[in-house]
Amino acid sequence: MAKIPGNDYLNFEQNIAQIDTQILELESLAKSKGIDYSAEIRKLQQDQVAQLKQIYANLSPWQTVQVARHPKRPLLGDYLTNMVKDFKELHGDRTFGDDRAMICGFGQIGREKVMVIGHNKGRDTKEKITCNFGCANPEGYRKALAKMKLAEKFNIPVVTLIDTPGAYPGIGAEERGQAQAIAVNLMEMSRLRVPVICIVIGEGGSGGALGIGVGDKLSMLEFAYYSVISPEGCAAILWRDGTQAPAAAEALKLTSKDLFRLGLIDDIIREPLGGAHRNIHDTVFNVEQYVKKSLRELGRLSIDALVEKRYQKIRAIGSDMEKKTPPSPQPQRSNIKAITPAPAASTLIPAKA
Repeated sequence: MAKIPGNDYLNFEQNIAQIDTQILELESLAKSKGIDYSAEIRKLQQDQVAQLKQIYANLSPWQTVQVARHPKRPLLGDYLTNMVKDFKELHGDRTFGDDRAMICGFGQIGREKVMVIGHNKGRDTKEKITCNFGCANPEGYRKALAKMKLAEKFNIPVVTLIDTPGAYPGIGAEERGQAQAIAVNLMEMSRLRVPVICIVIGEGGSGGALGIGVGDKLSMLEFAYYSVISPEGCAAILWRDGTQAPAAAEALKLTSKDLFRLGLIDDIIREPLGGAHRNIHDTVFNVEQYVKKSLRELGRLSIDALVEKRYQKIRAIGSDMEKKTPPSPQPQRSNIKAITPAPAASTLIPAKA
């Protein structure tokens, strides 16, 4: 298990930081003095594993958000390097420009040729500024849709990797039709005639995530989050106090476990012990295995059955929650007709236990 630099330990990982420091000191002493400290090091490593299991089995929603934002967490570039063979990037939306916050291109995962589309956050400061910290502009979403249509033309599946705090909120983005670009993507992805697999690998923020998040499979890494708004934004609106972000995270039900329980995602992809930032290789491997398995499953369906199943899945979102919600009082005015929600389709796939 990889040790991480002292400045990159999260505030609830201080015990782990102390253990790692002790291990490094013993390793240094063993090297300089020639003394065998293997028994002591082994004992510390066992303590570290036990501590990590305890901490990560009981993360709060706010702690999960912190893990999803960890500076060492694998980003899109790590997946493209370690999971996608012969990746060839495609540029531009044929309208305005080439948004570096959205990366698109053909490649190969396993034996399958795929179109990979994902948010690019950037690793160093210069790259982060170039790609707006992963916040895409309208041209980014239009580029993504154009490449999806290209994949559809050649019957190539689409894999999207979602990792964004949200769509870029600048004036220029709004002037160029940010909301419309995302809305068009939602509509077109819902009827795309190729398999579409969407995976939240880090942050899944608001419409920025939704813009490439409609597909046959919507899954999340174990310690990613997916939410209508960031906890800080929610706290600022509800309490006008950003320090209430932990309470907002709890209320938003943004963790993979909560969303799976609510039937809003299909699967949870396991992360290595201590989070993806501690073992990038195993994290990428788990995602790769999930993509290959999903492509095999979806490949057994005809295109018409695939699109119909996707449609029924989208229509069924929230149906379980509607059943649990008490009915609203009927309006008093006789000229207002109550709208009765359509019954859930009989082809709805039951939620996993």
